[in-house]
Amino acid sequence: MNKELFKNKCLRWESFLVLTLILEIIIFGLLNPKFLQAKVLLGSINDFICICIISLFVTFVLITGGMDIQAGSIVGLTSISLGVLWQDAGLNIWMAVIMAIFIGAICGAVSGFFVAFTRVQAMVVTLGGQFLYSGLALVVVNLSSSSAFEGISGYPKSFIALATGNILGIPNQVIIFIILAVAGYMLLHKTKYGRYIFLCGINREAAEYSGIRTKWVIMSTYILSGMSASVAGIVLTSYLGSARADLGKELTLPIITAVVLGGTSNLGGKGGVIGTALAAIVIGFMRFGLVMIGLSTQYLDIPIGLLLIIAVAGRTITSNTKLMKMIHEIFHKIKRA
Repeated sequence: MNKELFKNKCLRWESFLVLTLILEIIIFGLLNPKFLQAKVLLGSINDFICICIISLFVTFVLITGGMDIQAGSIVGLTSISLGVLWQDAGLNIWMAVIMAIFIGAICGAVSGFFVAFTRVQAMVVTLGGQFLYSGLALVVVNLSSSSAFEGISGYPKSFIALATGNILGIPNQVIIFIILAVAGYMLLHKTKYGRYIFLCGINREAAEYSGIRTKWVIMSTYILSGMSASVAGIVLTSYLGSARADLGKELTLPIITAVVLGGTSNLGGKGGVIGTALAAIVIGFMRFGLVMIGLSTQYLDIPIGLLLIIAVAGRTITSNTKLMKMIHEIFHKIKRA
């Protein structure tokens, strides 16, 4: 086999993530044999499917050179809006689902507009969005006849089955994730729109001179991210059987970590859906495995934070040609010694 072909096919970052996933399953399986049961593994996905769904489309945002830390707040706003639209406004549950996705799109469009058209830093805009949408979720709670503590429950069985059902033994949540991953991959890697996203991240000015409407492209990535957050909020509401305004508040760190760990550059211009999907599963299984071996849930952010720091540091080091050359020289000297 050609040496370059081997490097391209077998030494890609996605291959490393697959290997990491296999090692996770083996290690956690040895520590707790229940982890190796197929039913347990598939069932565990329910606990982190939201991270998987949202991170797919936050990838689009980071590739343009942006940042999105408001997705968790949109999950809560979507969830409680869905409940109020169904219970208090009297909408059909599926019409309420459509309206909830539309709300997510509006949230993304508002933040995307300020990032794309006013060039305010994405971190600042989405941080503001995080507080804004969390506050709006609390406002929506006041429109409900149910208390914020209780949440809104009593949904139709057809809606609950969205997250708890299965097809041929495969949970519906897994199927939803696979469909969105395939759609995201095709959109980002197989269409002209996807190429525009990469060009905006590589050099926005050059993309504008080429005739690309960069403002609309960048804004659209935030809309997609907002819609993915609303889908995650709907799935989470279905799974829990309750709509709450505080759902999703702990998702920001795992989402950004999944995107960066998946190979997307935090500086823009580089990334992919497959890497993000694999990284999200790696993080999800790690969180679930740590809980199964007895780690308290309040400490789960520690390994996630370490992963984020390592991923960003590793990306910075590998992109520094001088530093990489120095490292190679050191290794050559060690080999000769």
